[in-house]
Amino acid sequence: MNGLRVIPTWRHGRERLYVCLPDGRNIAWYDREAARVNLLAEDREDDVLKVLGPFITGPVTVGPPPVPTPAELARLALHPDDDLAPNRPGEALVVALDRDPGPTHRLRPDPRRRALAAEQTVGDALDRLDGAGWHTLHSVPLPGGDRIHHLLIGPGGLYAVHTLQARKQRVRIADPLITLGRSDPHPLLHRLRTDADRASYALTAEVRPVLVLVDPAAVTIPAAPRGVHVLTAAEVGGLSQRGGVLKPADVEALHAMARDRNTWVRV
Repeated sequence: MNGLRVIPTWRHGRERLYVCLPDGRNIAWYDREAARVNLLAEDREDDVLKVLGPFITGPVTVGPPPVPTPAELARLALHPDDDLAPNRPGEALVVALDRDPGPTHRLRPDPRRRALAAEQTVGDALDRLDGAGWHTLHSVPLPGGDRIHHLLIGPGGLYAVHTLQARKQRVRIADPLITLGRSDPHPLLHRLRTDADRASYALTAEVRPVLVLVDPAAVTIPAAPRGVHVLTAAEVGGLSQRGGVLKPADVEALHAMARDRNTWVRV
């Protein structure tokens, strides 16, 4: 047994059969109407076709998800309220602090302001990659009040970037738990993978999770976390060295889709 399972869903009136790993991540889906199997993990093609065998009727094409069509690119003509491209780094926190600044006098700094400073540090570094053919969207809203801190799209693929303010504390990462200083461990990596999966669903393209630590005193990672890149803020620029995944036209098409707020309402 390859551990894969098939989950049927309906999206925009069309049936899709998603192929999931035991931990719930999607690695492919079968679109009956299009007679196509879209692969997010090409190295699992044989396993995917085997588990989908009882559901496939007739010949199908197999390959990576297609890029958006010219009709989908018409979404560029967005109402300003639906365009996420103007969002500043930490946009959601900026709005929250404007609405509720909190007490004037505090014994400790507002943690929202520390989180905002971290997002601005990472966001500014990502924005500097624009000249290298990359695009970054900040504070991408997800249903339920969640959000992706930064969505990076470029020649090296798509990345859901989560910023964590470490405040000169020791950081220990034992998948899926992250411990800051003396605080209790928190299963943050599970959230990062979930957010990346939701983004993959919305954009019909593989989105990889990235955790960026801002100002840690030290980082301990006994074993590399599964599928999550862990960087410090100083290393963010290195993402621009990745390439060979998307062509310029694909980057522009995916950016056009991702900047539309309506793309994210059903994930």
